[in-house]
Amino acid sequence: MTPTDTQIQRLLDKAKSGAEVDRNELINHSCSRLLKLTRKMFHNFKSLQRWEQTDDVFQNALVRLHRSLLEVQIDDVRHFFNLAALQIRRELLDLTKHYYGKLGIGSNHHSDHQIGPDAVLANATNNPIKNKSLEKFHENIDTLPAEEQEIINMLFYEGFNQEETAEFLGISLSTVKRRWHAARLKLAETF
Repeated sequence: MTPTDTQIQRLLDKAKSGAEVDRNELINHSCSRLLKLTRKMFHNFKSLQRWEQTDDVFQNALVRLHRSLLEVQIDDVRHFFNLAALQIRRELLDLTKHYYGKLGIGSNHHSDHQIGPDAVLANATNNPIKNKSLEKFHENIDTLPAEEQEIINMLFYEGFNQEETAEFLGISLSTVKRRWHAARLKLAETF
């Protein structure tokens, strides 16, 4: 456990014992890791980078996390970061729908100095077909079992390797590999 994780766990233990814990303090201790996670996740949403900045996505995700902490009893550091990853992913998906939905500015705005709809399809960062596939991919992560979502969060979004993930979660490397494989198969079936 990192020093940050230890501080977060201490605050969560304090809350479990019935003491009042300031949600802001909990989020403040995890800000640098959450910002890194937001950057990593936002990197997978290339089309949004034209309209949004990482700090704005981060701030909105923190607001979501802050609100969700009122409704969800957090058990441990793992649960906290899984909840945070969920809130970041939801923010990114909502922004994608906002900009690339039927009436979204991204779906109806053309400014790459090329003519016609074929030019939009040729531009990978504004490809509506690609955007829809990526949106569906990120939405489908929520349909996975919690254990597989956690593996996706750590390996895909947070950039942990399999050994680090196994150590952090306190499970065997073969279990990480099995869950990672199962999650990828389930996500592939949705396309």
